[in-house]
Formats: sequence, structure tokens, C-alpha cells
Amino acid sequence: MKLKDILNEVEVLDVLGEVNYDEDIDAINYHSGNVFENNLFVAISGYITDGHKYIKSARENGAKYAVVEYFIDEDIPQIKVKNTRIALADMATNFYENPSKELSIVGVTATNGKTTTAFMIDEIYKKAGYKTGIIGSVVASYDNVKIPAILTTPDSLELQMYFRDMVNKGIDKVTMEVSSSAQELYRVKNIEYDIVTFNNFSREHIDQHGSFENYYKVKSKLIKEASEDSVAILNMDFEKIAKLKDETKAQVITYSLENNDYDFSISNLDLSTGKGNYKFNVNRDIEVKGRTIEKGSFDINLAVAGYSSVMNSVVAIIVALVDGIDREIIIEAMKEFSGVERRFEMIYDEDFKIIDDHYANSRNIEVTLSTLSKMQYSNFRMVYAIRGNRGVNLNRESAEMTAQWLKKLKPKTFYATLSKDTVTSKDEVSDEELKVFCEVMSENNIDVKIFDTLEESVVELLKTVESDDAVLFAGCQGMDKGAKFASDYLVENDLAKDKDKLVERIDNRVC
Repeated sequence: MKLKDILNEVEVLDVLGEVNYDEDIDAINYHSGNVFENNLFVAISGYITDGHKYIKSARENGAKYAVVEYFIDEDIPQIKVKNTRIALADMATNFYENPSKELSIVGVTATNGKTTTAFMIDEIYKKAGYKTGIIGSVVASYDNVKIPAILTTPDSLELQMYFRDMVNKGIDKVTMEVSSSAQELYRVKNIEYDIVTFNNFSREHIDQHGSFENYYKVKSKLIKEASEDSVAILNMDFEKIAKLKDETKAQVITYSLENNDYDFSISNLDLSTGKGNYKFNVNRDIEVKGRTIEKGSFDINLAVAGYSSVMNSVVAIIVALVDGIDREIIIEAMKEFSGVERRFEMIYDEDFKIIDDHYANSRNIEVTLSTLSKMQYSNFRMVYAIRGNRGVNLNRESAEMTAQWLKKLKPKTFYATLSKDTVTSKDEVSDEELKVFCEVMSENNIDVKIFDTLEESVVELLKTVESDDAVLFAGCQGMDKGAKFASDYLVENDLAKDKDKLVERIDNRVC
């Protein structure tokens, strides 16, 4: 593509050196190590490092031009813009010819449950016969492509590349998690959504965004910036989500899990088996997307455990109804949905149970441990991977919620780990984060043994397990490999009755 077409509607402030706007560019890159001949290199000023430092490396690898926020003394033509992240999003859209306008995309945001909601929506679409794609914190997956996720929402360049490939492969429906970071860092700039959802909202990422209000500001952009041709699905049980009803051009569809005052609700909720069974209610005839969702109710029986699964399924069902999918297809899809890895996932259920959970924040923790409190078992045992590089505030809140529930659950064994053997530098636990965790446990008189490595914590905990116990592997990136260490231990010590099934389940994981 010609440079002038890549830069279409990008505000260029100045140039250094000779720039030929009619020159063809083969690719755009922002990692200098990925640059090759005739590339355009974009210098991103990141949280950890400044891409301007790598312009020399990019030039040596063949970059033709560099897009910068400030000029540096390097022998390569440079194109100066105000913000290279914004410029990258615009240039990527141009380079891949704005593929999102050719796709039907659902954007899902929430503090908790984005991943499971997205996978539930994808399951319904598949059941309805659509060729689907999904992008989120576990994987980017479509057709024969499966790419493990590094970010909840990929950077704008990768995102536009995925979308173009989806168009080329004939994908009908795309479901995407939209994180607050993605909004703040312009990763989803220029994406055209058919449906957007805001499922729940609570305190998280405060250290990253500077304040709770800033977190809300970037989180709500998905709804506020939705087009008049899209549909916004809002959970009216949250005041800050409810107020967005009057702050978007999109057609607003409302729901509540607490009352029948809005478009959709639920009743007759039964969690006695751990798995949610409930009646889904359409409280009035709803005109949307040129069709009518008729008033009425139908029963939903979930195959996955926990109240969080109920909350997530409600959003997935509404999305499907808005998209005109038959109720019987929705019912069957929810009955068959087997869950998402590391989201209250039962990875082992023989003489004892092992549940693996992406234990992200205080709200997530409360739902997870509340569900466990309703289960039947002899002893409760838990290993927690302290969440690294998320700040003292989140770790204090997570520790306090954990402590509150551990007083009720009374674990026979409680370990914590820094996961030094598995996490990368961006997820390392700081001294301050470890300190606040220990302080909260001490204040609540909770005994905890802390391990440096994830493997040792998992193995040592499994050595304590007895028949009919419930084991919880809790944590985000620091616990990603916990199931693998458990599987290896159970197989090596001849504890698993169905070794092949266990190994297949764990080895086929993405994380």
C-alpha cells in the first residue's frame, strides 16, 4: 500500500528527511525485531520502554520510515505525529482496509466475566450455524487459527490484521472482549460494533488508571462511543452502567438480575447443585434490528457452575435474542456449554476435586468463594498466586475479600505463591504487593505459607489432600500453569484413575 494511503486522515505535524508519499510500504510494525525490508516502523511510548529507542534497530532491519512523537538523531526519514498509538490505530485501519465494517462484531466489557460471556455468545452462534471468531484474554480463535492471548484485547495492528483475515476466511460473527486498557490505549479505535455490552462494574485497575473515576471513564467509552446503528446492552443493577442509558447514540436494551423493571430479567434461580437453573424473562415486546423479541419466559439449565455463570449467560442470551437466534437454539447451547479454562473450571473430579479459577479482583473472589461455600466436601484447601504488577490497592482489596471468606470456609491448608518460576516481568509480585498481602492475612489471624515457585506450592498442597476434599487453584497469570503442575503430579504418583483424560484436558489448554 502506498504511504499516502496508509497516512490517510492521520495528522502529520512535521517530517524529518525526504518522504516519498507515493512509495509502497509492505508492512507496519511497532516491534523493531519484527521489522523487515520496506516496512514502516511506529515508535510507541510505552509504560515500560520507549519505542523511539529502537528506531536505529528498526532502520538496520530495513525500515523505510519511522513514525515518531519526537525526532531523534538517526539516519531514517521520520514522520512526526502527536500520538503514535492513535496514529498506529488509524494506519492499521487504513492498511487492512477497515475490515470491521465487513464483520458482525459484539464487543463485551465488564470488570468480571468478559471471557466467559464471550465464549457463551460464541457457543450460541456456533449452535446457530454461524462461522465464528473470538478474541479475548484466553485466545484469538477463528477458522483454523488459534493464537494464545498476551493481552485481553490485542494491539490495534494485530486486531485489524485478525479482522482482515477473518473477512478473507468467511467469518460471520465475531465476539471480542474489550478491556479498559484497550480503550485507554486506543487498541479498539475505529472498530465498528453491531452490539456492545456492559455487564458489571466494580473496583479494579485503580493503580493503572489513576483513580476509580478514570477507570470508569475509559470503561464506559465502549457504550458512549457506540454508533446509532448499534445496540447497547446494559445491566441496570449497577448505577454507573445505568446512567449510560442516556449517554449513547446506540439503541439501549436493559436487563436486571434483581427485578422485573427492565427489558429482561430472571426468576426461580436454583443453585443447589452448583449449576444454575433459572427462568429467563422477556418482560415486554422489544423492537430491535428490524425484528420483534416477543414477551415471554423460558427455562435455562446451565452445565457450568457458579452464580457468575448465571450472570454471564444472561448477557449471552440477550445478545442472541437481539441477533434473532431461535430460543430453542439458545437453550440447547447453554445446556451444552462446558465452560472456559481457568474460569471456575473443574479440572479434576475423582477422589477429590480441583477447581481452577482466574481469581482476579474482590468481586470475582466473592463470587468464587461464595459458590464454593455452597458445595459439599470434607476439607477445603487452597493455593493462591498473588497477583503481580497490579498495585497495592488491588492486592489489598483482594486479600481482604479472601480473608473475609477464609474465615467462613476455614481451609485445612492455605498456601500462597509468588510464581517466580512461571511469570514474566510484567506479572512479577513486588515487595509492596507481597507486604500488603501478608499484612492483611496477619491482621485476620490467617496462617499462610508462602512459596517462591508455583510448582512447589501446588505439589506441596496436593501432598496434603485427602478423599472428598475440595482444592482451589486461585490466581490470574501467576496460576496459569498450576493445572499442568497438578496434572504431572497426579499422573507421576499414579493418583489419577483416568490419566489419559486428565492429560488431554490440560495439554490442550491455551494458557
